[in-house]
This record gives sequence, structure tokens and C-alpha cells, in this order.
Amino acid sequence: MRLHPGETEAAGWRVVTVLDAVRRLRDASPGVTGRPRVIAIDGRGGAGKTTLAGRLREAVAGSAVVHTDDVAWNHACFDWGAVLVENVLRPLHRGEAVDFRPDAWKDHDRPGSITVPAGAPVVWVEGTGVIREELAPWLDASVWMQGDLDEQERLLVARDGDSPEQLEHVANWLLEELPFLARERPWVRATMIVAGPPHLAHDPDTELVVAPPVSPEAGRP
Repeated sequence: MRLHPGETEAAGWRVVTVLDAVRRLRDASPGVTGRPRVIAIDGRGGAGKTTLAGRLREAVAGSAVVHTDDVAWNHACFDWGAVLVENVLRPLHRGEAVDFRPDAWKDHDRPGSITVPAGAPVVWVEGTGVIREELAPWLDASVWMQGDLDEQERLLVARDGDSPEQLEHVANWLLEELPFLARERPWVRATMIVAGPPHLAHDPDTELVVAPPVSPEAGRP
């Protein structure tokens, strides 16, 4: 399996139900009251983050999903942590609803806003780069989606196309993604590792392929 430089391949993979995975993530933050649990889902493009977030949202009635791509849209690849904190995570920690229209949305006439209703039991925040030191105080649990980079790149091309413009976009993204992830090492911060794409037989509607967290010292020189 080809992984990010410094990333250690997870071990002890097993199949669990989606509901069991949700319970484990909830158990990581037993003292949360008066606000939603904020659970991050991180991984490379093509790993299946958006699909996983949708499945978890369906498993927890009333929960909501925030996509960091919406926060970062026409803003920056990774320099959006403070924007996410001030406009999404801080209100959630106060138990408030979120209705945030980023400046780039206004500047480019993108309709709508990023919304989370008050009273959501869990908010799943998904996107590459969301598990980072800067955001650690605001996250109650997290998932890192580990998978073979070649396979994830193939899925990304299948999803977004291989036009010259798209390939240039991916190349520019990787110039920022690789050093960012090497510095933040989200795979050692995560509460749970999920296979993306899965490599064990399982029911894709009701089950996930997961592994325990890796050691913080794993992969260090």
C-alpha cells in the first residue's frame, strides 16, 4: 500500500457495523452536554470522506454535515482553520445554530450558506486537513480514512475527470497537501481509522472496515 510519507499502515482491520462505529466515536467524548458532538472526518481526495459522512449522518437522527470544501471555496486549500473556528465550531460549542455565508460566496455570488440547525446531536465535519493541531480543542473525536494513494488518485480522476485544467488543479493541490499532512500527521491524532476504499468484504450499507488508532510515535524517523 502506498501511503503518505511518514504515515504508518494501520493494523488490526476488522468489520464493524456503522452503529458500532458511531458508539465508539461517541464514547470518546462522554462528557459532552448542551451542544453537539463535533466529529471530524479526514482523508485524501478520493478516500470516500463525503460518502462516509453521509452514512454517519443517516445513522444518527438529526445530525448534520459540514464540508470544509465549502469553507475553503475560492479561499485557500488549507488556510481556513480560523474561519471554520469563528463561524462554525465556536457557535456549535455554544449550542447555537450555524448560518454562515463565507466572504468568497458573497464575492462570487454563490447562493446559499453553510447551515447547521440548533439541537443537532452530532455534527460531522469532513474534509482534507480538518484533523490538525489548530482545531484539536474543538473536535470531540475524529476519523482518518487510510487507503492506497494510487487507488485514491484513480477514484479522484474517475470522479472529477482528467482534463488538463483538472490535472493542473490536482498538481497544485498536492504541492500544499503533502507538506501539510506530513506536518500535521492526522493519522496519529485520529480516534478511529477507517479503510478508504475498504479492502475487506463487508456490507457497504451497514458496515465499515476499521482499525485502532496508530501510535503517535509510528512513522517517526
